[in-house]
Amino acid sequence: MPVSRKTGRNYKYEYNNYDTPERKKKRAMRNKARRMMTRAGLAKKGDGKDVDHRDMNAANNKRSNLRVIPAATNRRRQPKVKGPYKKHK
Repeated sequence: MPVSRKTGRNYKYEYNNYDTPERKKKRAMRNKARRMMTRAGLAKKGDGKDVDHRDMNAANNKRSNLRVIPAATNRRRQPKVKGPYKKHK
């Protein structure tokens, strides 16, 4: 099995065993949005920017719902994860 040299993780194994069909579909929709913006000339590979869905719905890839913003800004505006997670100190 191929293992990443930097992290020691087997990403292929994780993808095949832990990714749900719903998660795969959402990732495909986000990738589609990025391709659309790249073809429109608004985003480039390695530009450090993200394609943001204004309504935070990855399935809504209408041009009016998409914009290119810096990655740091996009990370800040994501909804907070709710759950029984503990903060590490």
